Amino acid sequence: MADALVAGGWGLFAGAALLVGAVAGSFFSVPPRWVALIMAFGSGVLISAVSFDLMAEAHELGGTVPTAAGALGGAGLYSLANVLLSRHGARHRKRSGDQQPSEQEQPGSGNAIAVGALLDGIPESVVIGTSLLGGGHVGTATVAAVFISNLPEGLASAAGMQRAGRSRTYIFTLWTAIAVISALAALAGYTLLGDASHTTMAAITALAAGAILAMIADTMIPEAFEQAHLLTGFTTVLGFLTAFMLSHG
Repeated sequence: MADALVAGGWGLFAGAALLVGAVAGSFFSVPPRWVALIMAFGSGVLISAVSFDLMAEAHELGGTVPTAAGALGGAGLYSLANVLLSRHGARHRKRSGDQQPSEQEQPGSGNAIAVGALLDGIPESVVIGTSLLGGGHVGTATVAAVFISNLPEGLASAAGMQRAGRSRTYIFTLWTAIAVISALAALAGYTLLGDASHTTMAAITALAAGAILAMIADTMIPEAFEQAHLLTGFTTVLGFLTAFMLSHG
């Protein structure tokens, strides 16, 4: 039980970065270019974690077939859900500019954004929980990667939500709820999958990796490139190397 609570605590810690970023985005006027650069850095961090931690761990556990199937399944499920949510106003949920629709422009878009935030965060949280099973070595690097990438996500989203006319109460309640759900998802990943076979664990880890990689390509990199342009690639590599050194230090 104590180990399960530790997993939930790490999930809460990683998810809380969203709220920290949201507070910064709501109370401080951060230049869009800086938001974009932080988003690019966070993208690189997650790409590294997906490549060297999640996919490597999945392949070690189950081999090529369940790893590839899981990754494709995760990317497919994320992309399908993202298409459906985009039609209801959540397409630009990570954007810091005026792309997000208000409730007057598109009723129900606030709920779609909330569900989209869950869609983005749950795979990361589940894999935090599973990575800690049996003294797994993925945990620390994965938690650090998720935390670092969540900061710009919360910052950019909060800035965009305010420009769309959403209140600070709505923004802080949303990200607090996401942080709590992140803790529950990490807890569930640890408790429900403790007896899973290596093949099942490989497929689930790869599924989360595929969903995260699709999320980076669909939502984070477009926000970064829109403002940072030619600096996006360099900053993404900096984030990639930071996470690489965390996982191989």
